[in-house]
Amino acid sequence: MTRVNQYIRAPKVRVVMDNGDQLGVMSSQEAQQKAKALGLDLVEITAKSDPPVCKICDYGKHKYQMSKLKKDNKKAAPKVKEIKFRVRTEEHDYNLKCSRIEKFLDEGNKVKVGLMFRGRENAHKELGVEVLKRVLTDMSGMAAVDQPPRLAGRNVNMLLSPLPAEKRVRKFTAHDDEEYDDSDDKADDVEEEETEAVVED
Repeated sequence: MTRVNQYIRAPKVRVVMDNGDQLGVMSSQEAQQKAKALGLDLVEITAKSDPPVCKICDYGKHKYQMSKLKKDNKKAAPKVKEIKFRVRTEEHDYNLKCSRIEKFLDEGNKVKVGLMFRGRENAHKELGVEVLKRVLTDMSGMAAVDQPPRLAGRNVNMLLSPLPAEKRVRKFTAHDDEEYDDSDDKADDVEEEETEAVVED
């Protein structure tokens, strides 16, 4: 919580003006008097430094600017989207999923691309790695690789991040009007779990 005026507890503070001018170290009481004389507030901006740093400014304006900055930073933070493939993903579905990856990247999101092996596919995991390598090649005009295809148990995953906007070149734009449906992937997960349960019994 930001401390203001009489709620600032430190005996001494380092004071700066809103325009960046340094007033030096003084007692918090003296700093409050200077702020009051200017019709402004004394706002603690760095409590953990020794002495704490306080700014003489309009607290209402300061609070609004901090709120706006926090909101902008939250908007700018990239999200991680996820797309799943299968070893035998059909060509049409492959193109559709790649189109969705491009869309996510174009929106500034990172994309986790995953593939889960089912049943006998576990004996040929190199096929799943090849699928993700193909995706990686097809996304070369849109993405940089944060994490290359990596095996983890019965899954193989990789993480892509978007290239700068001016360098992006889309390849699967013809599929933008179709919706990606991951219900088949979810059904595969359930099917695999049920199969394993039977084997354990």
